[in-house]
Order: sequence, then structure tokens, then C-alpha cells
Amino acid sequence: MKKMFAVFKREYIQAVRKKMFIVMTFLMPALMIGLFMIPSLIMERGLGQKHVVVLDGTGQLKEAFTAPEKREEPDIAFGKKGRDIPQQIQIEYVDARGKDVEQAAKPYLDRLGAKNGFDGVFLVPPDALTSRETKLKYYSRSATDFMTQGRLSSRANRLVQQNRLAARGIDPAEVEKLMTDLRVDAVQLSKGGEQKKGGVANFFVGFILIALLFIPSFIYGLEIMRGIIQEKTDRVVEVLVSSMSAKQLLIGKILGVAAVGLTQVGVWLTMAALAGGVGGTILAVAGENFLQLLRLSTFIYFVIFFILGYLTYVCVYAIGGAVCNSEKEAQQLIMPITMTMMLPWFLMAPIMTNPDSSLAVGFSLAPVFGPLTMYARTLVADPPMWHILLSILVSIATIAAFFWVTAKIFRVGILSYGKRPTIPELWRWLKVA
Repeated sequence: MKKMFAVFKREYIQAVRKKMFIVMTFLMPALMIGLFMIPSLIMERGLGQKHVVVLDGTGQLKEAFTAPEKREEPDIAFGKKGRDIPQQIQIEYVDARGKDVEQAAKPYLDRLGAKNGFDGVFLVPPDALTSRETKLKYYSRSATDFMTQGRLSSRANRLVQQNRLAARGIDPAEVEKLMTDLRVDAVQLSKGGEQKKGGVANFFVGFILIALLFIPSFIYGLEIMRGIIQEKTDRVVEVLVSSMSAKQLLIGKILGVAAVGLTQVGVWLTMAALAGGVGGTILAVAGENFLQLLRLSTFIYFVIFFILGYLTYVCVYAIGGAVCNSEKEAQQLIMPITMTMMLPWFLMAPIMTNPDSSLAVGFSLAPVFGPLTMYARTLVADPPMWHILLSILVSIATIAAFFWVTAKIFRVGILSYGKRPTIPELWRWLKVA
């Protein structure tokens, strides 16, 4: 036990003393926030100064394209109105009433994509107000310029609908009132009857917490793999196993690096709690309950499933380090296994949007996939307690089996050099170790 603790202490202190550990511990939250926020900001401002010409064959939609665009987006946390979106599309309106819009568009299409030309040409047919079969048309150099297309289409269709209703004798002011979109408040109803708001916010908070759950496991799993390979290369491992068993060395390494990961994640959660406390106070003054997005069980389950997920994943990396003689070999061996283990992450959107589906339940109760999937389910729903307990028991059994296999392969593999063993050779190692 003392020898195992000595390995544990060495691995932990060696890792936390590194400058990179300290820097990344405090820098990673900013990087995570940037990872989630920057793409949305880029998408919001990605339209830039789009210069689009609109040829209106009806001659009655000028207001839709010349009035300043002001859209209000729902707040992701509480469903309330957000800020106005500034004008991002420069529109040149052309009244093509009484003309063939396709012919009238040719001079503009010739300038499409040219320097000081147009980024898009939007056509409204003359019968847009009367025919349900007619189609709007958008020309651009990019086949995926769907954001500009969608915003122009939304502008045109809204005024087309208003004009159609006005043509049937409904007052335009009444039309505007009748066509006002209603806001939707997302409410989660627990099995105990408790109502919790959050909506899209729970989805994004869930993604962030799940990323914190598995990313450190893979990062420190790689550290264990590299450390074992380095010790094999330097022949240090031969000295270590002469004074302790391979099992003690393996468990000490895994638990030491697990403590490093828990330390780092603990700092992140503390920082998040402090930031959440300040933000929650501000929102409380505004009459909003931010704490409805986070519960005590969220953090309890996080610690439980972090440990289970970490110990599950890291055993695979330990095997990779034990059976390979170089980092390149180990990465080639581990890559397909890692991609398989990340399958719940790739399916996280359907799992979180339908946490009681057969897919979500099956993954949450399966070996290897259980910790990540079950934690996602606890974030957005209230799965039965027996599902949670069964997932924990399955994960513990999986870890025990992995430790048994890893220890046997590790015992032979750390002293094996040369060609990487084949599957039959690994099977023989399991039987003789």
C-alpha cells in the first residue's frame, strides 16, 4: 500500500507542479467559453456587409426590404426577448412591376460576385401575392448562403401574408397584431410535480458540463500512456517493478493522474460557482431564478460519473502504453478505440433532446458508454433511480474487469520490447500473467 501511495504521490505532485497545469487550469474555462461563444458570434456577424439586390415583380414589397431590420431573439435561459440584431444586409430594392423579373435580373446577375458587385440577387415573381404555387428565387455564388436566403425569405413572406390578408378586407394594423409571434416558455415537469424553467439554457449548460466530464479523462489518459511509454523507453520501469508489483505501479499511476484531473475540474467548478453566484445575485435582483438551471444533484452526479468515466477510459490508454513501444504506435492503436468510446458525444443532441428514448436508455446502461450518457440524462430529465444505480453498478463492474485485464497485460507488456503484439499474443499474455 505504501509503495502504491508513493507512486500516487509522485504522479500527482509531478503533474500539479508543471507550469502548463497551472496555466491551463485557469485558462481552460476561458477557452471553453470561447469554444461555445465565438462560433455563435461569428455566425451572428458572419453575414458581414452582404450587398443584395431585390427585384420585386409585385411592386408592393418595398417596405419589407427598405425598412431597417430589427429582429428580437429569445433569451436562451428564460425565453424572454433579447437584444435587437443590427442591420447586416445592404439591400438595393428594384421595383420590377410589369416586367419579366428573370430578364430584368440579367444585368445584376452579370455583376454577381464581381468586385463592387452583388453578393446575391433575390427575385419576387409578379404573382407572389396571388398564387400559392409561385416560388421566390435567390441567386448567389455560394450554394450554402442559406442565412441570407432565409432572412430575405422571411422578410418577403411576412409582408406577402399581410398583403394577402389586407386584400381580403382585414385592416393592416390588425394584421400586424394577428401575425405577432407568441413566445414559448420551456418548463420541465419533474416526477414530483416540480416545475423548472430553463429550456435551451439547460441544453447548453449540459453540453458544457458533459465536455468537462470527458475531455479531462482523455487528456490525462494520454498522459498516462505517454508516461508509461517514456518509462519503458528509458528502462525506468524495470527498476520500478523490481521494488513493487506491476499492479501496484498501475493503480498508483491511474489514481495519481485521476487526482490531478479531479483537482483541475474542482478548480473549474469552484470558478463556475463563484461566477454563477455573482450572476445569480444579479438575476435575482431582476426577478429571475438562475439556480433553477443547476441543482446540488448536478454536481454530485458530476463527481460520481467523472470518476467512473475517467477510470473506464484511462485503463484503455494504460494498455496502449504497455503494449506499444512508441507514442506513434500507441496513437494508431488507441484512435479507433477512442472514437468508439466517444460515440455518446456524437449522439449527444438526440440523447439530450429525448433522454427517455431507447437509444438514450440503452447507452446509459451499457458498459463504457454509461457514465457519459447517464450524466447527460440526469441533467435534462429525472431518470428512474434504478437506472442511475444500475448504470453505476455496470460502470463499476466494467472498471473492475478493465483493471483485471489491464493489470495482466501491463505486467507482461511493460517489459516487452520490439514489435507490437498481435491480438492472439495479447490473449496469451492474459492467460500466462
